[in-house]
Amino acid sequence: MSEATENTELGYEQARDQLVEVVRELETGGLSLEQSLALWEKGEHLAKVCERHLEGARERIEAALKSVEDENEDAE
Repeated sequence: MSEATENTELGYEQARDQLVEVVRELETGGLSLEQSLALWEKGEHLAKVCERHLEGARERIEAALKSVEDENEDAE
């Protein structure tokens, strides 16, 4: 399994923790340009994984709120 496929299967917390580690490594410095670019690309991918999870959570919350609103309207 490729790293990109692995990352898409990560949960939000796992992807976020890995992203934090990538940022920490980049901020520490001392890496070659190639290593820095590879980490940057990994970080970009992890950020997208996190965003997908957050968007899914947002959609679930909006659906739950709409369901409650619909129930309240039906009860009136």
